[in-house]
Amino acid sequence: MQADIIAIGVAFLFGLGARLAGLPPLVGYLVAGFVLYAAGMQTTPTLQAFSEIGVTLLLFSIGLKMRIGSLLMPQVWAVASVHLVVTVLLFSVGIVAIGVLGLTLFSRLDLPLVVLVSFALSFSSTVFAVKVLEEKGEMNAVYGRIAIGILIMQDIAAVVFLAASTGKVPSPWALLLLAALFPLRPALGKMLERCGHGELMILFGLTVALGGAKVFELVGIKGDLGALILGLLLSTHAWSSELARYLLGFKDLFLVGFFLTIGLSGPLTPEAVAVALLLVALVPLKAGFFFWLLTRFRLRARTALLTSLGLANYSEFGLIVASIAMVNGWMGSEWTIVIAVALSLSFIFAAPLNTRAHGLYTRLRERLHGYEVSELIPSEQPIDPGRVSVVIFGMGRVGGQAYQSMRERVGDAVVGVDIDKDRVDGLRAAGNNVVRGSVTDPDFWERFRIDYNKVELVMLAMPNYLENLFAAGQLRRLHYQGKLVAVAKFPDEIAPLEQAGVDSAFNLYAEAGAGFAEHVAALLAEGKPA
Repeated sequence: MQADIIAIGVAFLFGLGARLAGLPPLVGYLVAGFVLYAAGMQTTPTLQAFSEIGVTLLLFSIGLKMRIGSLLMPQVWAVASVHLVVTVLLFSVGIVAIGVLGLTLFSRLDLPLVVLVSFALSFSSTVFAVKVLEEKGEMNAVYGRIAIGILIMQDIAAVVFLAASTGKVPSPWALLLLAALFPLRPALGKMLERCGHGELMILFGLTVALGGAKVFELVGIKGDLGALILGLLLSTHAWSSELARYLLGFKDLFLVGFFLTIGLSGPLTPEAVAVALLLVALVPLKAGFFFWLLTRFRLRARTALLTSLGLANYSEFGLIVASIAMVNGWMGSEWTIVIAVALSLSFIFAAPLNTRAHGLYTRLRERLHGYEVSELIPSEQPIDPGRVSVVIFGMGRVGGQAYQSMRERVGDAVVGVDIDKDRVDGLRAAGNNVVRGSVTDPDFWERFRIDYNKVELVMLAMPNYLENLFAAGQLRRLHYQGKLVAVAKFPDEIAPLEQAGVDSAFNLYAEAGAGFAEHVAALLAEGKPA
């Protein structure tokens, strides 16, 4: 127990140091493992258990976030598949060539292990990409959704490997278990709702993920694969995203054990560092191939560049694949160490690039545009609402009524913007000038071709206060000088909106209450019951 406490404390210090240096904390955890191994510490049963729980929760969380529809885009499944196959092929050829030259670590690999190492190196990091997108507030951007989709496709390939790695043949009961899961989905959803929004939801998620994984193990299916399947079953539930957020901290905590055990698995030799540096030199080739493929699939150069930079690294799943190979005795711990070092160095390489991604695109804009194809996919094409003087963001109950009122005043010189596809389609079918877009998507602002010098009024009528706040800041950055008004639900939301450049904030509840009071007063004056 004392060794576990020391390991966790050291991991915290190195993780904090990595964070202060602008790197993901997991880089610090890996370094902590190397340092602890050099100090004579070995992997403990507690850390090993933490490692297994962390991987299971990681796969369960991936299942919760998986949306089958988003994976059906050719820009996701086709790009991910082609990139995986070609990268494995090219890396395999390169490893064999280096082995022929006599470098020991490479020459000791037979052909199946060459392919396995190449397979592990073909992945990009889900943890890194999600952290970068969250910090930049660009999870809803087109490039963010495509990057996450590609990562999920890679994760599926890794999970298939994990399922096959044990060599177990599922028992006949496995088919019965899989058949029983689909009728159980409504019951699991109801149970999730009954848990509420507190600690019971966390316990529900842990029970389903960890308990379900054990049930799958009993019928000869890899428990990690079972966790992914259970997460996928719940992914369509309205509360799945909230459950994933609740489990995020637990998943990250237990994964500390995984990264520590990698560092504790063997010595950090000069040869391992040299090979890792060689592998990091190949990361730009991975990213460049992603960029070329994405532009071939009709994405803008900007979207392709930002997506590629988010994927310009090696993956924690590569570590999982390598550790499974080590546990099964297919290869020694040295390659796990090499991939761990390469992963850390690739994060150090990718972090500043992603921080400066937009500026990098600005400098390379003219050169990158030469890679674009002539016809882009619809979600990448410019949005032209025509000549308008009034723009309304959010076409719900408030925004929809505001749109009709302004249309009576200015005619067709008003445009509405909403993220909901069904709502936009319905309003457009009724003859309204409405376009689909998300104010939190930076791509939308670049594609929304409107002359703000001719716009007299912008109304922010979205129900989410943070979206209104983000849109206000974005409009001011675009040098919009006209009137800007917004709705607010609570008094403490008004001041931040005004600081962001809103001329007037309309308190929905207060104004609605005042209107209700006036209505009651009028009824009482007439002698009618309220």
